[in-house]
Amino acid sequence: FYHLLDEAAAAAHDSTRALYEMLKAPENYHGLDAFKLARQRARVASDKINKALVDSFITPIEREDIESLASALYKIPKQVERFADRFELAKHRLDGIDFAPRAAMLEQAAGVVVEMVKGLRHMRLEPMSKLNERLRSIEMEADRLILELHREIYSGRMDAADMFLLKEFFEIL
Repeated sequence: FYHLLDEAAAAAHDSTRALYEMLKAPENYHGLDAFKLARQRARVASDKINKALVDSFITPIEREDIESLASALYKIPKQVERFADRFELAKHRLDGIDFAPRAAMLEQAAGVVVEMVKGLRHMRLEPMSKLNERLRSIEMEADRLILELHREIYSGRMDAADMFLLKEFFEIL
């Protein structure tokens, strides 16, 4: 189970890394293969986890916890691919909007999640608490940036279509 969860976490991290690379230089990024591949890897890992749960009588941690974690890990590349697909379609309307700092934080958070999943094998409280604090710190910074975005959206300087588009993209991200 640990190996399969590691695979799912790595696929999630790879998808966030690809998104950051895409958003760092959108004019140089073509194709969505990296996102589709990461999601496919996460799906395969998730399917293997589900099969192993059916086949195993004894699991190292609660079955429900394994299922929840596998589901959460699969949602990351799924949402990232969703964002990338829509970004590719609408990037002509998103000139001047820099999603890269938020994508960088997403990539950092996914890296922390990879470390946390690897730490499940040993389940040491202190290192896991430190990782959780890092994750919370990234989340707090992301919340601050989202608040700044909402100030911009509701400032009255944007037209309704741009407001809707930005709000949708940032909610996915």
